Amino acid sequence: MQFARINDVTIHYQVIGAPADRPVIVFINSLGTDFRIWRDVVVRLAGDFAILLYDKRGHGLSDVGQLPASIEDHATDLAGLLDLLSVKDAVICGLSVGGLIAQSLYPRRPDLVRALILSDTAPKIGTAESWNARIAAVEKNGIGSIVDTIMERWFTPAFRRPENTAYAGYCNMLTRQPVEGYIATCEAIRDADFTEAAKRIAVPTICIVGDQDGSTPPDLVLATARLIPGARYEVIPDCAHIPCVEQPEALTAIIRAFLTSISPGESSP
Repeated sequence: MQFARINDVTIHYQVIGAPADRPVIVFINSLGTDFRIWRDVVVRLAGDFAILLYDKRGHGLSDVGQLPASIEDHATDLAGLLDLLSVKDAVICGLSVGGLIAQSLYPRRPDLVRALILSDTAPKIGTAESWNARIAAVEKNGIGSIVDTIMERWFTPAFRRPENTAYAGYCNMLTRQPVEGYIATCEAIRDADFTEAAKRIAVPTICIVGDQDGSTPPDLVLATARLIPGARYEVIPDCAHIPCVEQPEALTAIIRAFLTSISPGESSP
């Protein structure tokens, strides 16, 4: 396991190397998960691309850190980690809140961003009312009280079968996240709005969504793609909010095709 001290927060991360001429892909996980959700994508890309995975603050083995913590704070953490590892010109792949972090990182540190893969995300996710209700439920009864509702958004009915042991494992992953970190990240998502910033994204970008996503539905992700100049849009069938778990082969194929389409010197759509 690899750890770094970034902005007074201990960050858990993993680097998987590749030939020096291959781009670095940075994977940012969703709310209530850790970077293990990317495993089935990473095993399909390892060797062909350098890969950086990390647990954002308040998740996995990383510190919760100073609270409150905005999306901009999360982006500053990522920038610090990339600087520490001497990574520039990376492909940033963010899922859900990870996509918000990617959108925040780009205007702050464009030198770090070669392209954006925005999976099941938007410039603004949910409403203040919906996030406040979730925060209140977790504060009163813990993360376990919202598991069923969250899983209906994360995964299709086919994945949520009782005999699917992986489904039970992802329920465990959610409930074992630090409560303070989960609530703080809910607050950060609630307060984030990158709608205007999205219109100024000038690197190759693809927006991807599961056709049954209950958190960031296809129409929202399509609207996001239309905001970003030249952005591409892909829908993954038979999939909800977490394609890297439910349809890793399809997501990997989309990522490969997107990266292949970006010439080495390309910096805008």
